Amino acid sequence: MRFATYEYRTRRQVAVVDDNGTLYPLPGVSSLTGLLAEGSGLPELLDAGSVMVDVPAGPHVSDVRLLAPLQPPTLRDFVTFEEHVEGVRRSVDGSAGVPEQWYAAPTFYFTNPYAVYGPGDDIPMPPGSGVLDFELEVAAVIGKEGRDLTPEQAREHIVGYTILNDWSARDLQSAEMRVGLGPCKGKDTATTLGPYLVTADELDEYRDEDGFLRLALTAAVNGEVVGKDLLSNMSWTFEEMVAYASRGTWVRPGDVLGSGTCGNGGCLAELWGVRGRQDPAPLRPGDTVTLTVEGLGSVSNTVVSGPDPLPLPAGRRRSRERP
Repeated sequence: MRFATYEYRTRRQVAVVDDNGTLYPLPGVSSLTGLLAEGSGLPELLDAGSVMVDVPAGPHVSDVRLLAPLQPPTLRDFVTFEEHVEGVRRSVDGSAGVPEQWYAAPTFYFTNPYAVYGPGDDIPMPPGSGVLDFELEVAAVIGKEGRDLTPEQAREHIVGYTILNDWSARDLQSAEMRVGLGPCKGKDTATTLGPYLVTADELDEYRDEDGFLRLALTAAVNGEVVGKDLLSNMSWTFEEMVAYASRGTWVRPGDVLGSGTCGNGGCLAELWGVRGRQDPAPLRPGDTVTLTVEGLGSVSNTVVSGPDPLPLPAGRRRSRERP
């Protein structure tokens, strides 16, 4: 089952989407995040979606503005593709291979849940950046709270999946990472989610014997394909990622966990590392990035000019006087 959040005639609505793109609005539901919080997992969401047989058909997806399917309370982004790590490391400092520590656990960082954009929204250039990049990912959405989960338990906590584009200001990110804490404003301006939340049961046919989802991934800039990969090239399954995220803490309904960027052109920075030059060029206003994932659909966003950064003083070098 596919769920969409959309805007139509100034109203925000959640609906089930049929195979022809017709929307069947869920009565009284304007937030998929809220709907998930009321239930306890996939069975309840499927039950809520079953009302489509009793409600009149709404508009077609082509006649509405599709929004991000949900507004997540938290957004974790992992890094689970070896090829991406290899390429980006070469791009940043010429390093080769993957650090051995990377294999110890599925590393992630928390990104900005207030900067979520829909599948067709314009994306502003981050203030002060001239090197914008996309990142092709798939995200799992939590439907039931839990903590200290095993991978086997984690599967029943994943309600569905959606496409994620982790927009990255590479110049800002590179400067920030020298501090040693992780990305800040380099990852703070935009994350695309969409076009739908596809329930986990819809993707069972793609699951291989090791639990990975064998979905084809494609990235295009201005209509030209620049990257292709398989989601099953991840080094950890989504269940293993959820289990690690829940270690010593909670995952709750609506939480989003990104796979990290796929390899073989899942972002421009990886290609820059492989080719030794910025080819293709960094994204500029007017460029359109289209990400397509088998079984999930496509998102297509156009970069537009953003605001100039407001002035801010440099940090003061203090005398360290003591009382």
